[in-house]
Amino acid sequence: MNDEDYPPVADPSAVGTYPARAKAGGGYVWDEVLEYRVWCYPREGADDRYNGDDYFCSFETYREAREFSASTPGAQQPLALILQREYIDEPESGQYLHVREERTTEWPVEFLARPRRTARTIPNFLSPTAPPNRLAILRGEA
Repeated sequence: MNDEDYPPVADPSAVGTYPARAKAGGGYVWDEVLEYRVWCYPREGADDRYNGDDYFCSFETYREAREFSASTPGAQQPLALILQREYIDEPESGQYLHVREERTTEWPVEFLARPRRTARTIPNFLSPTAPPNRLAILRGEA
């Protein structure tokens, strides 16, 4: 994906106001990008702003996050903080559950190449007539 292909954040005025704690990955689908984050690790050379604790910087665009990450010692690759209004839980390999509650989670930005969740995405994914490779549904290929 090119920098311009990454989705815009849902509410630019809210960037930087979200709590640091979020789920990590998972859920298979996304509804909104809340912000792009770059985690900074002082033990790897980032500025020590919080007595040695790791911290993140928030950005409205992937491009800003990528540029900051590339030019800042101790900075990690950008992540996307996303909102999932509903998601797919996989408590055991191949066992999928439709969860109807909101959560925020940090995702590798590459996952945003998947189309945004629609009303049919999860039902189609869970359908007994889903293709053998269910991920094709999430990728918009089925």
